[in-house]
Amino acid sequence: MHIDANLVVLYVFSVVVMIAMPGPVAVFVAGTGIVGGPKLALRAIAGTNAGSLVLIVLSMLVVQGLLSINETVFTLLKGGGALYIGYLGYQMLHDAGRAAATPVATHGSFTKGFVMSISNPKDIIFFASFFPQFLEITPQPTVSLGLLTGLWIVLDFATLMTVCLLVRRLVKPNVHRGMLRVSGALLMLIALLGVGMAGRDLVSAGLPATMALQEPSTAL
Repeated sequence: MHIDANLVVLYVFSVVVMIAMPGPVAVFVAGTGIVGGPKLALRAIAGTNAGSLVLIVLSMLVVQGLLSINETVFTLLKGGGALYIGYLGYQMLHDAGRAAATPVATHGSFTKGFVMSISNPKDIIFFASFFPQFLEITPQPTVSLGLLTGLWIVLDFATLMTVCLLVRRLVKPNVHRGMLRVSGALLMLIALLGVGMAGRDLVSAGLPATMALQEPSTAL
């Protein structure tokens, strides 16, 4: 079976850059690692990875025309997801404010990671537009999709775990609490922007109908 090595390299580079960028998932995993160490971060990464797999499947269904998404429902999901991201940011700020001797809860990190990942449903559109660009990695689209998905899983684990370990190694323990506050604040800012964008989309979607109701009739 022929595999386009150049396209594979481009895909790997693109995925690593996208995952490592300081988005909600990377910030959440880094903050989780600061709170509970690599083991807790690994659980969170497993959760975010599982969420990504769900979004990949949904995006492929959209591409194949087997699934359609109502625009209003989609916007409401984005707003709800943003609120959950804000909740996780608040939890990080709360953890940063606790005394150092207070034990950190280690349960629920997988679930939080999973919900964090799927709480940003616009990633369905991202995967639906990103994956098709690399389906020519092999002559068979189904094989290509399986290869791309497998590479995503490996790169997602490796990149996020590397980010977590680098943060713990490069940032001194006495500033971990400050980093956690920054992570929490970033998540809450991302949530605020997400809620604002969802609200704007809902208002924009309602404008045509409102204008139609207010438009004076020209019928005789």
